[in-house]
Amino acid sequence: MPHVHIVVMGCGRVGSTLSLRLQGVGHSVAVIDQDASAFRRLGEHFTGTTVAGVGFDRDTLIEAGIERAEGFAAVSNGDNSNIIAARVARETFNVQTVVARIYDAKRAEIYERLGIPTIATVPWTANRLFRQIMGEAVEEAWRDPSGTVALLHVEPHEGWVGHTLRELEQATGGRVAMITRFGIGEIPTDSTLVQDGDVVHLLLTDERRAVLADVVANPPEA
Repeated sequence: MPHVHIVVMGCGRVGSTLSLRLQGVGHSVAVIDQDASAFRRLGEHFTGTTVAGVGFDRDTLIEAGIERAEGFAAVSNGDNSNIIAARVARETFNVQTVVARIYDAKRAEIYERLGIPTIATVPWTANRLFRQIMGEAVEEAWRDPSGTVALLHVEPHEGWVGHTLRELEQATGGRVAMITRFGIGEIPTDSTLVQDGDVVHLLLTDERRAVLADVVANPPEA
């Protein structure tokens, strides 16, 4: 991605971390927050713009450079503010890439359908904590904003060696996105066979999660 201008609304821990990372890879960044003291989180090495104001206010957004921005992230602590700001950025200023942080998963689904990508933090965090505390061996790498589909890294039982990934999909009800073999990612086909040491990256819904754990921990049924 070429170096572009990005506006971040909210300078809490998420907003400040995101802003510094964006600056670190060479992007121009402007940060908006109602509380001017929040900008201290950015530290002395932040060279971007800081604007104290309401993140969905037109004049505030213009001061932050929204008219030339290629991206806008609404990551304040308020769902309503994030939703409104994201819609203003998308619909009024035609910003190409807009994302909003949303705590309410049901709202997140609605705004996904409106074309505004959302990060539903509570469902994602709760699911991640649940997996950790239950000691599940399957690693979760990604979850969609609605919290229903996850990308999982699994190492199938040695009994699966020589069987096709298509058979694994049928047994789990998931979809294999890719595999890692000898440390190298590969896009498989239906006829790709499981080899010893393969890490399978599988897309799966939560309702099939218990099935997955049982399938990958045992050899396939005859």
